This record gives sequence, C-alpha cells and structure tokens, in this order.
Amino acid sequence: MMNKRQIILIVVVIAIGAVLGGLILTWDKAATPEATHGGHDKSDLSHAAHDNHDHGDEDEANSTNGPHPHHETKDKSAGDKSKSREPGKGPKGGKLFTRNGFGVEVTIFEKGIPPQFRLYLYENGKPLPPSGAHVTVTLSRLGAPAQVFNFKPEADYLLGDQVVEEPHSFDMVIAADHKGETFRWGYSQVEARAEISDEVLKSIGVEVRTAGPATIRPTLKLPGEIGFDEHTIVQVVPRMPGIVTAVYSHHGQQVKKGEVLAVIESQVLAEIRAQFLAARKRLGLAQVTFEREKQLWQEKISAKQDYLAAQQALTEAEIASDLALAKLRTIGFPPEAVHQRGELARYDIRAPISGLITAKAVAQGQVLKEDAEIFTIADISSVWAQITVYAKDLDVLRLGEKATIRSTAIDAEGEGTISYISALIGVQTRTATARVVLENEDGRWRPGMFITAEVAIEELQVPVAVSADGIQTLDDHTVVFGRYGQYFEARPLRLGRSDGQMVEVLNGFTAGERYAAKNSFAIKAELGKSGASHDH
Repeated sequence: MMNKRQIILIVVVIAIGAVLGGLILTWDKAATPEATHGGHDKSDLSHAAHDNHDHGDEDEANSTNGPHPHHETKDKSAGDKSKSREPGKGPKGGKLFTRNGFGVEVTIFEKGIPPQFRLYLYENGKPLPPSGAHVTVTLSRLGAPAQVFNFKPEADYLLGDQVVEEPHSFDMVIAADHKGETFRWGYSQVEARAEISDEVLKSIGVEVRTAGPATIRPTLKLPGEIGFDEHTIVQVVPRMPGIVTAVYSHHGQQVKKGEVLAVIESQVLAEIRAQFLAARKRLGLAQVTFEREKQLWQEKISAKQDYLAAQQALTEAEIASDLALAKLRTIGFPPEAVHQRGELARYDIRAPISGLITAKAVAQGQVLKEDAEIFTIADISSVWAQITVYAKDLDVLRLGEKATIRSTAIDAEGEGTISYISALIGVQTRTATARVVLENEDGRWRPGMFITAEVAIEELQVPVAVSADGIQTLDDHTVVFGRYGQYFEARPLRLGRSDGQMVEVLNGFTAGERYAAKNSFAIKAELGKSGASHDH
C-alpha cells in the first residue's frame, strides 16, 4: 500500500503532464495554418510579384461541392523571388481564385481563334452572372510594359478585350469589384523561359545581339530545272531518200562537227552525182571546142558562125554544170567528194555541230525519207536554267538581275543574269518562266537536273531586323529568345523579308531588345531540359 505522500506525488506528476500536453496541443494548432498553406510552388525562373496569403476564417474551409478557395495575396516588387500558392482548378478547367465566398476563374481560350481571356464568376460555390462584378487583369512580362485587360459580359463569362500573346509567361494581377468590396489576387506563370548566366553563355558560344534597323537585300528563292540551250539544238535529216547501210553514233554520245553519224544509199544522190559528172565532162569538151573554133576563126580558117555556135555551147555547158553543182550543195554533199572513188549512191550523214546526241531515230536497213529526223544534237557547252516564277513574284523580278543557281542533287553552283521572262502565265500552273544562261564547258550541269535559283532584288531599309541564325521554331511558332537580365524567354515573331543574313521583324520584337543570335539552338535545348510547358 502506498502512503499518502506517494499518492500526492503521483497526482502532481499527472497534473504537470496534463498541463504540458495542453500546451503542446496549443502550439500544434497555432502552427497548423502555416503547415496547411505552406505548400507554395517555387519556380527557379520566377521573377515576378507574388502576394502573401490572408488567412481569413472563410478561406480556411474548402467546400466539397463548390470551387476550392485561393487566398488573396499582397503585392511584392517586380524581381522578387517569392513563394506563391498555386490556385485551385475551377469547374471550367481554369485557375480559380477565391476569397470570402467570391471567386474568379481565369481561363485562356484559343481553339480556332487567337488566345483570349474568359473569366467565370462564382459566389458561395455557385456560378455568378458575368455582370455581377467588374474585373480587370494586368499582365507584366519581361522587357515589356504592363498590359491591362478590360472585360465585358459575353454569354456566361467575361471576355477580355485583347489577345493574350504568346508565350503565356507573365505576372498576373486580378482586380475585382463585387458588391462594394474590392478583391485582388496575384499569380505568376512561367513558360518558355530559362535562366542562364553570362559565364554559361560564353562557355556554350551563344552570342547576344541587339535588334534594330538594317539594310536587307532580299533573296528570292525559286525552283527550276536545267534545260538545253534551244539555240544550239540541231535536227539531223538525210535531205534525200535512201536506205540506211550503217549507223555509227548512238543516243547520249558526244560527237564532233563533221563526224560521220550514219551512211545511206540513195538513188537520188547517184543520179545527181552522175548528172554533175556528165555536166563537168560536157563543160570540158565545150571549153576545148570553143578554144579551137576561136583560134580557127581568128586565123580566118572557119566561119564566124562556127565560132559563135561553139561559144553558145560553152555557155550552156557552164550553166548545166552550175546547176548540177547547186543540186549537190543543196543535199549537203561536198563537191570535192564527187570525184572520190566509191559508189555513186553512198551518202555519209555527218554531224553539223559538236555536241551531245539527245535523240536517235534510225536503224540499219531503214528506208528514210528526205525529211526524216534521224538525230538530234545539242551543244551543251551552255545550258538554260529554266526558273519557275510565281505570279506574286513577277513584279520584283527584272531582266538583267544576277541570279545564283544551285543544284539540289550535287555540289554545283553557277551565276548568270536573267535574260528572259515570259510574258504569259500558264493556265494550269499559274506561273511564268525566267531564263538564265549558264556556261557548261565542264558538263556538270545536266539537262533535267533540278535547281534552286536565288535572285537578289532591290535593297530595303527596315526598322527592325534580327540575325537569321537567331530564328528558331518552338511549339509551331517562329521565335527568337529575348535576353532579359539573366533570363532568356521565347518571343514569337511575324517575319518579313530576308537576305539569308538578316530577317525583317514585322511584329513581336522591338528595336533595342537583345536576343540570342549565334548558337541560339543551345537556348532551345536548355528550355527542353527545364520542361517549360504551355500552361493555361
């Protein structure tokens, strides 16, 4: 049995334990709000103003049937890296901000239209008509002035009066007036942004340049094809009917001027050669007779009538010989070859020019007509670059402009001037044709080869331009990565003309802004590592 003193000691110990336990519970409750709302999202790339939470009694309880609350925040200066609680997700899938039973859900709608703000209002967890409050949204972006959005009722939401430009990376302040009470929330959203120090930039070779005015000599890139110089294409015909007895040249073969391509036997040629030989014989005989009669007449031995008859016969023989010679020349037969030994009917068909045989339509034993096209020869020491010109580009293309021709298949490049632009546009293709003559002594330009023609048009002065190597593609947008302090952030651009070195900027970037130029792809790779996403 315990004595009275021991019992008193036990009671005192129990009392002290109860008091200490109560104090511990009290401290836990005091720490509960901070523990409950301390799960703030911290972004290493955040630079924007966030708000401190106001832990009102109404905001402590989340309704299971209505929107989740998001507490009002207190503004901080731009550039602070502060913690902010992620807003809840609203019934429309947007970000929900609530206080004292009033809520605003912020969504960005961009299906088939440019991105726009659509705000939905709630009161005590139930939808509120859009006319139930006056709301403004202020966006602050890196390197840009604040943008204020006003709203008007539209169906069951409030519609913003401006486009929400990409990227959707900004500090947002929402101000709402409802039943005489003013509500403010702050939120930061980071997208397509990376923090990279100057030291790291130097190590990875990224060059930072400044956008501004530039002189651009735009280059028009047009497709085309190498073709034969039509001024140097020759069709070879026999000029007389006959039978082919030999063929020495074939399609694709290079031939020299005067080279024998084929041989035919022609009865017509035999008759013409025989007539020429006979005429030459008669001419010789008439010449001898005339000389004899002339001498006899001068010596008063023969009558003048005999002399005149011999003179007339000589003239007629000369005419007949000249006619026979003309016939030989007409068929392309060299007169000096008439007396060569061989068959009268043999006719050598020779190449009229040096070049490439591009077509052949003759075979041994074939019967030919005098106008049959048996060979086609093209001189490919020069070729035509036939360029396809779209109707929209005809106004800027001029005769005499220099053009650089590049093959799409091999490492070949040449220069020339535009010597011809067709006056008509194709009915089916809706294009015209321009021509550049290229020297081709080495034969590297082959007819049928596809090419790209680059034509430099007039110089232009543009107010804003960026380096072509600073242009990147991100999420189907053409962007540059603007430099803002230690941050890079994508800026979608609408581009104009380019000369391959500089590109005109029509919208999305202003003169004086700095951007990543050389090796800008390294910034894109860094964004891929950081996982910056398109967040609405």
